[in-house]
Amino acid sequence: MSDEYTPPTVWTWEPGNGGKFASTNRPTAGATHQAESPVGKHPIQLYSLATPNGQKVTIMLEELLAKGHAGAEYDAWLIDIGEGDQFGSGFVSANPNSKIPAMMDHSVNPPRRVFESGAILLYLAEKFGAFLPEDPAVRTEALNWLFWQMGSAPFVGGGFGHFYHYAPEKIKYAIDRYAMETKRQLDVLDQHLADNRFMAGNEYSIADMAIFPWYGRLTTGGVYGDAVTFLEGKSYKNVVRWNDEIAARPAVQRGMMVNRTSGDTAGQLHERHDASDFETKTQDKLDAAE
Repeated sequence: MSDEYTPPTVWTWEPGNGGKFASTNRPTAGATHQAESPVGKHPIQLYSLATPNGQKVTIMLEELLAKGHAGAEYDAWLIDIGEGDQFGSGFVSANPNSKIPAMMDHSVNPPRRVFESGAILLYLAEKFGAFLPEDPAVRTEALNWLFWQMGSAPFVGGGFGHFYHYAPEKIKYAIDRYAMETKRQLDVLDQHLADNRFMAGNEYSIADMAIFPWYGRLTTGGVYGDAVTFLEGKSYKNVVRWNDEIAARPAVQRGMMVNRTSGDTAGQLHERHDASDFETKTQDKLDAAE
């Protein structure tokens, strides 16, 4: 695309138009191939990948288990979005939008599908009566921030992350536009967390689980190349403080590992079917056993 580009009267799709995900992008919905989704031994079946949206849910499930909710035991199956697994017929039946994560709850009959990460967090919080404040005012505040994240993060990922890190061409206008918005959102968080330990005051909730994987790493690094430097992420001191407290939680550390396929192999648990998998089936151990 050049500065002289003029949009046509009617847009037409050009397959393989560049970018990391060009091979799986398309303008239509629905399955592209038959592929039944596996079902493991636990009531909850999660089909996901360790993107920020996927990590929200695995953090929640690990927090529920740490809190003693045995019914939250789950199987986490890897969905490789680079290979188009999200367009298999089984996954599309769980999420017609073909985006991870998708969850099936087999503790009810018939099994219930839940898709959209925010909806999954809310579903699990209500199902187990945990991590959603009981006080109406505090509950409302938690939901305010949960839905803030759901509405705001596409500007960070699909906007800033895409144009700054993934796009095949660096377009100044796009990077400037979305960097500005991302920094504005970080400032919203920083100002709020100056007066609050967690997003809903002093109570750790699904709002924190939703926001942490997206915005925490913008202040510590490890996402979108060197975005932490570009955005001056470490300058948002209150977000850094909040991030560090959440990152230290053992359940959060486990949740961040599930369905992860990048980074240190000791932190990758491609699939999770039992609590012992964190000790015996991380990718470094599987590689060493070959």
